[in-house]
Amino acid sequence: MKQNRGPAGPAWLRWCLFTAAALCMGLAVTGAMQWISIGTLPGVLEWAREYPGHLAMTALLWAVPVGILGTLTGRLWIAALPVGALGLILALVDYFKNAINGTPLELADFGLAGAAGNVAGLAGDLTPPEDLWLAAAGLAFCALILFLTRRLTALEGTARGRTCLLSLALAGILLTGTGARAVGNWLGVDFYTRMGPAENHSLHGLTLSLWRDAFPQPKTPPEGYDQDYMLAVLERIDQLTEARPDPEAKPNILFILSESFYDLTRLPVLRYGGDPLEHFHALEAESVSGAFHSHYLGYGTGYIEMSMLYGLNSLDLPPGTNICFQDEAVYERFDALAEQFTKSGDYTAEMLHAYDNTLYNRTVTYPLLGFNNLYFSDDIQQMGIEREDGAYGGFYMRDGYFFQGMLERMKAVNETGKRAFLFGITMENHQPFEPQKFNYACQIPLIAEDFTPAQRDVIRVMLEGVTRADQALGELTEALRESGEPTIVVFFGDHRPNLFMPGGDTVYTLLGLCPENDTLNWRPEQINDLYSTDYLIWANDPSLLDGLAGTRRDSSITALGPQLLELTGRPVSRYWALLEKVSEAALTQTDLYFVDGGGRASFTREEADLSPGALELLELRDAVVYDAVYGKRYITEQMNLPPGA
Repeated sequence: MKQNRGPAGPAWLRWCLFTAAALCMGLAVTGAMQWISIGTLPGVLEWAREYPGHLAMTALLWAVPVGILGTLTGRLWIAALPVGALGLILALVDYFKNAINGTPLELADFGLAGAAGNVAGLAGDLTPPEDLWLAAAGLAFCALILFLTRRLTALEGTARGRTCLLSLALAGILLTGTGARAVGNWLGVDFYTRMGPAENHSLHGLTLSLWRDAFPQPKTPPEGYDQDYMLAVLERIDQLTEARPDPEAKPNILFILSESFYDLTRLPVLRYGGDPLEHFHALEAESVSGAFHSHYLGYGTGYIEMSMLYGLNSLDLPPGTNICFQDEAVYERFDALAEQFTKSGDYTAEMLHAYDNTLYNRTVTYPLLGFNNLYFSDDIQQMGIEREDGAYGGFYMRDGYFFQGMLERMKAVNETGKRAFLFGITMENHQPFEPQKFNYACQIPLIAEDFTPAQRDVIRVMLEGVTRADQALGELTEALRESGEPTIVVFFGDHRPNLFMPGGDTVYTLLGLCPENDTLNWRPEQINDLYSTDYLIWANDPSLLDGLAGTRRDSSITALGPQLLELTGRPVSRYWALLEKVSEAALTQTDLYFVDGGGRASFTREEADLSPGALELLELRDAVVYDAVYGKRYITEQMNLPPGA
């Protein structure tokens, strides 16, 4: 007798069981992802009890694709496999990103999805957590249950077609901002309040935090925003700023982003058998120097470049927006930093990068920001540079070799009768900080008794990388001392390395500088400390520093460009003149933290004790940015003219 393998039970019961099974699979994917993210099952249960609406919304978001695929394939267990795998992959990427730099996965990070292989290679060896395999086993068990009960959830004919249409309709609702917010409001999910990535991730979980980023929370316009309001803003900016005459001095500008460079001698406990920053420390006496307040730790170089060259940051853009992958028109609304030099006609701007052109959309954004030529690793190696130790050191191009490339381009530009504005991005000190990176060599002895041998091996790589960056800086400045071309060097570390150690900690947690890798429970002072590096502005002619050589001044991603313009006396647009003034009130404004002009940190500017004048400057900047990015652009063109024009 032939065994009956068809559907079991009445159609209405199978439809109910199908719906319940899809929701249960969505719940299982939610639990598995949270398990990987939180690290313990009790932690997942605590999150679920505290935020049941967030749990239900996330389960629904995963149940919908299970339902769609289940009706299309006719097998719910088949649908569970790719959906579960996608959830695990997202959770793993989130885990790795948190391990690298202490911040969760954001929607903006998907701008780099096309270069995922390169990003993974730059990060080095990443070990999945044990929870991944346990969570995967749990999802496999759920899929097995769906397989064993497949006759009870099988849909046929009209019921299958209608369920597919219903699932697609629900997906359509959730894919619109209005629909997602309506369902979210019903379940008690706040889709409107903007919050930092760490808080968003902790409160809502990975899936829902990404979903919230997909529907930008509305940016509140200035009160009374209209053309008359913005014309009043323009008038006030002209009252606070002034036009400048064309300066007589026109030095070359070498703007150098030194990968993961910072003064590691300021770290506690660790000691060294020499000064790894011998040249940097000596140059400070001839430079304007100080703390450099970054917006990142461990990664984000491309985002730092865009903020530095354009004056905007993540807080100015909708949540989930990648500053490197906006519409091209956005990059042309304001004249960029390089254009404050090139628009006079006596400068040529070029970008040099010690890696390839695959990351951060640089081949698109840099020409839009006023750069005439771009040179990547292969291009630099075609310049005929001869060096005994070769082009590569560790895993990447040597900083010393790279700086020789910058000098070659400066010379070539000068021979055309113009000055050079060169923005250089080094790579020799880039992660991964694997013990074999520099062939286990370390020029300066490390004393770190409280660390294991494996941990000391990783710290030595950081020490050697910073030492090499410092030595290359020394070579560069010595070459410029012998040059007859007046040149200013702006040198800064983009961020500290988030030195991931064997066992899961970073060097900073082991040194007691922060409580854990995740920034959620950090104090503002801890964020400010670890999200800062060092910088200097040096000139081969001391007169170019306007008597400021040897002075100390805090700077930041959005303050260093205005600081250079102030120092060189360039005629600047209203926009950059305003940014100069704003940098006196605020060095850093991000979703994560705020740093005032004196280097004092708080979580938000509302918590900072700002003067009325400082608040006014920030409000003027807010109005200008809103008008250009979100509004009618009433005064955007005028912001690119000199004050008073």
